[in-house]
Amino acid sequence: MTEVDRECRSCPLGEVVERREFLRDTISRVLLAAGALALGSSRVSALTVAFARGTGSRTDKTYSLPAADGVVIDKDESVIIARFDGRAYAFSLACPHQNTAIRWEAKNRRFQCPKHKSRYRPDGAFIEGRATRGLDRFEVRRDGDNLIVNLDAMYREDKNPTQWASAFVILSSTEK
Repeated sequence: MTEVDRECRSCPLGEVVERREFLRDTISRVLLAAGALALGSSRVSALTVAFARGTGSRTDKTYSLPAADGVVIDKDESVIIARFDGRAYAFSLACPHQNTAIRWEAKNRRFQCPKHKSRYRPDGAFIEGRATRGLDRFEVRRDGDNLIVNLDAMYREDKNPTQWASAFVILSSTEK
């Protein structure tokens, strides 16, 4: 261990972040941001795409329910709010294969990962590609015209199948 390593390990600022971990996290955030920006630049015909900023604590974020079928993206929290077929969902913006920011393909009414072409239905279910599962879903609940997203409760289809399958809000028949 070098003198610099000893000094860094005893640093009063907290834990030492490994270089590989720092690079991985930084690159993931940059790719997510770039993907989110790319989502906003594509033409939308079937489902609308909008950008939002949730309110509330880090744990629970509040989003207005979309008025019609479409996709709303919170770039700051890497969250996608999707309204489709009478239900509202909240997904992670990252593809479950390699954490690349997914894109909405309006003309095909699906999400796609630009890196390895994994495809997902508007409800986040996996269609095809290198990924092996659906988009990660956040726990959601409804409060009037708002969707409350618990950012600390994210479910993977392969590890939490029951929670994943029930992580949505049903909209009333008059809202469809």
